[in-house]
Amino acid sequence: MKERRAYRISGIVQGVGFRYFTRNEARSLGLGGWVCNRPDGSVEVQVEGEKNVLSRFESQLKQGPPSGEVNQVSRIDVDGDERFGEFEIRFG
Repeated sequence: MKERRAYRISGIVQGVGFRYFTRNEARSLGLGGWVCNRPDGSVEVQVEGEKNVLSRFESQLKQGPPSGEVNQVSRIDVDGDERFGEFEIRFG
């Protein structure tokens, strides 16, 4: 059964390839959703997939790319019924 999750990631996560890292990890796991930079310097992720796969994905978010530094990964509430296709990077 598919589940939807949303995360807010803080630390050194902008300007270090974090969104591209996230997209690559999500696509390799067959997940749908998106990632984007937030004005406060954090990164937001919304993702959908099987529960066990999402747990692996969350572990990857906590590690992040070698060029970044993840201080915190928080699950946040998500509303809506947006349909997710292939995982993408959103801008703006």
